[in-house]
Amino acid sequence: MKIATLDQGGCRDSGQGPGTTEVAYVNWLTFSDNAKAMVEDHPLVPNDIQRYSYIYDVKSEKFVEVPEATGAGKAS
Repeated sequence: MKIATLDQGGCRDSGQGPGTTEVAYVNWLTFSDNAKAMVEDHPLVPNDIQRYSYIYDVKSEKFVEVPEATGAGKAS
């Protein structure tokens, strides 16, 4: 079922199924640098909890570790 498209112009109903114009109002909160965002988010988790950081690569269908974020997430 194809109901929406997303491109540089934003997200919109594709006209090929039951869609909605409401998708234009969603704040997607995307990141320009996923690995950097993971490193910056670690302070939000208590230091006594070990954190491991991976990004799922949809092209390879594998998880890729973000070493800088995993290192920043070591429990103390």
